[in-house]
Amino acid sequence: MTAPVPADLMPDPDTLRRLRWRCRRGLLENDIFIDRFFEQHEASLTTPLVQGLLQLMDLSDNDLLDLLLARKEPEGELASPEVLQVLSLMRVKPA
Repeated sequence: MTAPVPADLMPDPDTLRRLRWRCRRGLLENDIFIDRFFEQHEASLTTPLVQGLLQLMDLSDNDLLDLLLARKEPEGELASPEVLQVLSLMRVKPA
């Protein structure tokens, strides 16, 4: 179980609704990763994690899928701590 998120770091419900809408993708594979991420982590999302997720959503579908499948790692400005944390939460952990 995760620790409760401090109120000042929690995005408001309207922001979360807009975020979910913004995260809709053209590739089903990306949608599967994103849907699972929201199912597992929506209640514990912080404002910095939302920012990291938004940075990932600015990528093309194929570039995002490469990151989610760990075929590539983020580079440059995209390699922020927030993006790296979101990716670690979204990627499938080996069994």
